[in-house]
Order: sequence, then C-alpha cells, then structure tokens
Amino acid sequence: MKAMRTAPVAKLVVVIDDDPLVLGATGGLLRSWGCCVVAGKSCDEAVVRLAETEAGRRPDLIVCDYQLSRGLTGVEAIERLRSTFGKIPALLISAYASSPSCEVGPRSYQLLYKPVNAERFHSALVDASVLRGPSRTRANGRDLPQRGLAGRVVTD
Repeated sequence: MKAMRTAPVAKLVVVIDDDPLVLGATGGLLRSWGCCVVAGKSCDEAVVRLAETEAGRRPDLIVCDYQLSRGLTGVEAIERLRSTFGKIPALLISAYASSPSCEVGPRSYQLLYKPVNAERFHSALVDASVLRGPSRTRANGRDLPQRGLAGRVVTD
C-alpha cells in the first residue's frame, strides 16, 4: 500500500477589528503568510463566520483590536472565544499604552502597540507558534541574530 502525503493544514487565525480597512489588511497579510483567516468586525460576527466556514475547527490564534465598538474590549472578545474553544494564544493590539495592561489580570496576551509593522507582527506570530521563524543561517553561513519577543507579554 502506498503512503499518502497530505499537505499541512494552514493555521487558523481569527481576526477581530471594527475598522474594515485594518480588518482587510490584517487578513490579507495573514493569508499571504499561509494562514487560514476568519475575520469579523465584532466577536459575534467572528463566531458566526467561524461556525460557517470552519465548523468544529479550533482556532490556533486570535488577533484582536483592544477598542471595539459597542463598549466591548478586545480582552472580553478573546475571553468569549476562549470560553468556547479553550485556551488559545492571543495577540491584543492597542493604540492605548496604559489601558490593556490594567484589564488583563491573570490572563495572558501578547500585547502589541499601534502602529504595528509587518516585521513585528510576523515576529509575534512566530512567538505564538503560528508561523515558522526565518532560517538561522545566511547563504554565506553566518548565523542570523535571534529576535526577541515582539511587543510585550502581559501576565499577572
């Protein structure tokens, strides 16, 4: 009997941001890096789209803006998804340097401050084990420096 090879399944990332331009750009960037993306302008919309397109599949990562419409914060949205799917790594993106760390409490999130450039975002995805890091060596055989954690890990 021949062994069958299956392609690796792309990591599933849920993106929540109430700004349609940011939502589209973030989703597009993640797709260009080989991720499967479910995006929504709210937590409820993301949950519905997740059920419609990826029924039963557990997300590998949540990327969420801190300040969402209707008073819901990104922290609350992440916790709602975690209550359904279990502990999922999360990136919380904020323009407010002090607000998120006060609310996070004992839960942990990787916190990135706006503006987040593509290199920092990619590094955060590597840290969350969603993407593989760059090769450790260059063509000339010299080691590349190891990058530290992008943003700040917030834990209590």
